[in-house]
Order: sequence, then C-alpha cells, then structure tokens
Amino acid sequence: MDKTKRRSIYFECYSGISGDMTVAALLDMGADEKELVRQLDTLPLEGYSVEISRVKKSGMDCCDFNVVLEKEYHNHDHDIVYLYGHREGGHEHGHNAPHSHDAHSHGTHERDAHSHDAHEHDAHSHHAGHVHCTLGDVTEIISKSGVTDGAKKIALDIFRVLAAAEAKAHGASIEEVHFHEVGAVDSIVDIVAAAICLDNLGISQIIVPELYEGRGTVRCAHGILPVPVPAVMHIAAAHGIALHITNAEAELVTPTGAAIVAAVRTSDKLPEKYTILTTGIGAGKRDYGRTSVLRTMIIEEKYAPLKDDIYKLESNIDDCTGEAMGYVMERLFAAGARDVNYMPLFMKKNRPAYQINIICSEKDIAAMEEILFKETTTIGVRRIRTERTVLKRRIEKVDTALGEVQVKMCDVYGETRVYPEYESVAAIAAEKKLTYREVWERVLREAEDRLLNK
Repeated sequence: MDKTKRRSIYFECYSGISGDMTVAALLDMGADEKELVRQLDTLPLEGYSVEISRVKKSGMDCCDFNVVLEKEYHNHDHDIVYLYGHREGGHEHGHNAPHSHDAHSHGTHERDAHSHDAHEHDAHSHHAGHVHCTLGDVTEIISKSGVTDGAKKIALDIFRVLAAAEAKAHGASIEEVHFHEVGAVDSIVDIVAAAICLDNLGISQIIVPELYEGRGTVRCAHGILPVPVPAVMHIAAAHGIALHITNAEAELVTPTGAAIVAAVRTSDKLPEKYTILTTGIGAGKRDYGRTSVLRTMIIEEKYAPLKDDIYKLESNIDDCTGEAMGYVMERLFAAGARDVNYMPLFMKKNRPAYQINIICSEKDIAAMEEILFKETTTIGVRRIRTERTVLKRRIEKVDTALGEVQVKMCDVYGETRVYPEYESVAAIAAEKKLTYREVWERVLREAEDRLLNK
C-alpha cells in the first residue's frame, strides 16, 4: 500500500454500532480471519468459542461474528425478550417489534460457518465468568495475552473510554468502577477482536461522522434505562460524537460500539471526493424490524486543489525608511497577513521608492490598511480581489531525536510532502550547535518516516 495516499476507514453507522457488528464489518472488508482467531486464542479466558459465518440481511450478504458462551457464562446481550420485554406488559407492539434471535444459529441464512474453540488457560481463569471486572482486571487479561502491541493499545484505549463513562455514571473513580455487561467474556472478546482487526488492516485514519441511535427504554444490569443509555450519552458528550436520534424504539448504539468510535476516530468529516477501495458489511444480532448492519469502507481521498478568493493590497511609498518598512512588515504579519513583500522602484521625478504588496483574506483588509496608513507615508492603497488555487496543507508536531519540531504537510495530487518549519529548525540548530542544513535534513527524514509510514 502506498503510504503517501490518503486512505481512511469510513464507518457508516445508519443502523447504529456494536462490538460484534464492528468485528464482522472489518473482517468482511479484508481483516485476516486466521490472524484474528490466532490472537484471540492467546487470551487468558475460557468459556467461549468464536463463530464467523455469512448471513443475509434484507437480501444483502453480510459477515457475522458471534462469541458463543458456555451456558454458565451466558448473558442477555442478544436476548430481545429480556432487553425489551418490560414494555407493554412484556409484549412489543406493532410490526416493528423486535424478534428473538438465537445467538447460536442463523437458521436458513447461515452458511460456511466456522467454530473456533477458545483454548482453556489456568492463568486468570477466574476472570472468565466474572462479569464485574475492573479496568485493572481487563488490563491484566489483555496485557498477558499474545495479541500484538498495536491491538493491545487500541483495546485498552477502548476500555479506558468505557471505564471513564461508567465512572461518570456511578460517581466513582476509573480504578474503582466495575464493568457489568461490558466486562463479560463476550464483550472483552468483541473489543479485543475489533482492535486486532483494526491493527491488522493497518489504516490509522478512521472517519465516523455520526451515530444513529434509537429511543425508548432497554433493560440492563442496572435496571430499565432510557435510550441512549447513560454510558453512551457520557461517551458521546466526552468525545464530541454527534448522535442522530431516530424513531426506532430500540438501542442501536451499545456502549461498546460508542467506545470503539471514541477511541479510534480521527475525523468526523468525509473528504469532498473519494473513491471506495473495498467495503464490509457486519450483521447485527438484534432485529428491530429494520436492517441491522454496520457498513465500513476503505476510501481514498480524490485529490482536488482548493480554490478560493484572496485579496492583494499594494501601495507605492516614496518617503519611508528601510527600518520603517521592516517594522511595518512585522506588524502586518502579526495582524494576520498571509504574505508581505516590498520591492524597490522609481516613481515620478525619478524618486526612489518601495512598492509594498500584502496578501490577506477579506476579513483582514481593514486591519492591514490601518497599519499602512498609520505606519507609512502612503495616502492610498490599491485593493485587488483575485482567485487562487492552493494545496491542502496542515501543521503537525513531530517528536524527533533532536526534539519536537513543527512540519508542514501538503497534499500534492494524492502525494503527501513534508516541509520542516523554519522556526523549529532554526531553534534546534542554535540549541544543538548544529548547522541549519544538518538539522533540516535529519528532521525531514524522521518526519517522513513517522508521518508517511505509520
């Protein structure tokens, strides 16, 4: 894969999101199934097996990821009657009512199912059925597994998001809070599996514009709660995740799903133009009378230079010293000028003078003109509106062996170029007693390696 290409994973959450839906969609999109199973088998957990199969949802071929628990470890995560049976005296109403879904069988829709029995481990086996795990318990389970370092980091980031939300809901510290449903075996496996798949795909840019959520109530370990449940509300609030509330009387976004988004999302904006390289569709377990799927895509930004309007201000000045012109330039830059330059010229009566040119946005024109009139001898400023084409750029901070530096990253028709910023390079050169060129070259190499090859 060309690391200079702007590739991202886009989560399309029109039917909500959960842990198992995420894993299934990522597998369907190309994450290595064998590698997933191999790494999951190193978790010091027992009492479960993993099924990966193909199912139909509204005629669409989808991947299904299912953590099958032994009877003594079973919970109610996919038990529709338990989740929603408290309504209307225990009966759902209308044609949109949820239907029970057997987590062990997909009936006539299932084919090519593969069951992977988890290895039994003596170490930490006491965690397996303990649905009230602390963050420390979960951290120990993940840390002592054979999961890759990248996947461990992602998984622990997700659990920290969940712990913070639970702590907020219960008025406890992150260390003290006990997980409930999200601390059960299947949820631990879902989160670790999602982390393994994301790490395996090797794309760090994750775009999630918004989460579609339902309304009503749902039963959980704490009792009957409003939808969105408190954990989802706290996660959305803490991480600025937009919720789109639908008319569905259902919990579309689980705390695990919300936590995955909060931990891995890098943007909530899709590029203006993009091509779709591959897609994945993950099946949900709960049926709400609507298609329960999560669709993901690997997309590549279709490059297009930015176009906008900019203003050029210019004035001829024939009675101003070089020192004054230098001072004016500094003030103009400080006030927001995009660029400033001046050049010598000869005016009427052969008088030596300067022409000063300022590039600025429309909103800064008044400030630029005020500085020119107050600080120079000019009595008039010409204003020219012009169109321009510019490259997309952004400033990034990079930790290098020489210290932290700022670099400018520019997109050039799908290729990313890195330019070390002068001030950062000059400061390091002075501090380290090195030449500017030596620092610039070393910083460029490290910045390209870290930003383009991650």
